[in-house]
Amino acid sequence: MTAPINSSFIMNHTCLRIKDPKISIPFYTGKFGMKLIAKFPFESFTLYMLNYETSENKNLNWSARQGVLELCHNHGVENDPNYKLNNGNDDSAGKGFGHICVSVDNIQTFQDQLLDKKVDFKKKLTDGRQKNIAFALDPDGYWIELIENGSNKKDNSTDSSTYKLNHTMIRVKDPLKSLDFYRNVLGFKLLSTKKFPDAKFDLYFLSYNHDESFKQDSMDGADQSKLESIIELTHNYGTENDPDFKYHNGNSTENGQLQGYGHTCISCKDPGTFCKELDEKYDNLNWSVKWNQGNMKNIAFIRDPDGYSIEIISHDLFKNESKI
Repeated sequence: MTAPINSSFIMNHTCLRIKDPKISIPFYTGKFGMKLIAKFPFESFTLYMLNYETSENKNLNWSARQGVLELCHNHGVENDPNYKLNNGNDDSAGKGFGHICVSVDNIQTFQDQLLDKKVDFKKKLTDGRQKNIAFALDPDGYWIELIENGSNKKDNSTDSSTYKLNHTMIRVKDPLKSLDFYRNVLGFKLLSTKKFPDAKFDLYFLSYNHDESFKQDSMDGADQSKLESIIELTHNYGTENDPDFKYHNGNSTENGQLQGYGHTCISCKDPGTFCKELDEKYDNLNWSVKWNQGNMKNIAFIRDPDGYSIEIISHDLFKNESKI
């Protein structure tokens, strides 16, 4: 049973905690071509909203856009030499979140530009078996996957107007439970599935798609690379059969765990009604903050089967409160 999903539903942003905005903001704007579109200072933290601004989205409020990256800075951590963040890929810190992904017109040229700008890489195009993807590292050690969308591709050239914040990857324990949640509770559509039985993992790509004729699990890679705000669920075989297995959700500090990844976020025109409808249709949802009941009003947070947080907001949240 699914709460009604209308054409206003989008995946709006992905939140990552950062140590120093004076380092992270210039990294994403100066090296990855994003634009700082909103800044919201609160008593103990500040939120920075970044986006690839286009002629189609530049007149929209930040919360009505797709492909937004939210960087959360807790005041004072930049002065703590011992402050560290969990990038989600370290076994000792607790794996969970994997990476964000940026798609570009010409991946080779873009990688070369990043190397010229002294960006560190986890994997270059020439490394490993997959020669069509790379992984850069941001100042806090988060992985940024690079893929090519080929939009108006020109030799030895790259144009930031073609860049997209394409997807956010999280690891999931049981894909059946996760797919059921994202599709039937939140209303996402399954764009495609990639199976790698030899390597013992599968990938599921989901997003909002409001085309009534869209056939789920049918999108090819070329079309998918041109989109924004996809969520990639990674399933490593066998985790679903281990009762003690658990991924780190990015927010837990249990047993000294480090935080890092914060959440993804969906936005729609009437989130209050949507949350009410979910509550009426399901009696076992894991709300961390019910609609309008937290310290910050007009938002809600729901957890998926692995404990990852999904924020629910409106298209006009903080519309007149940006400090930029």
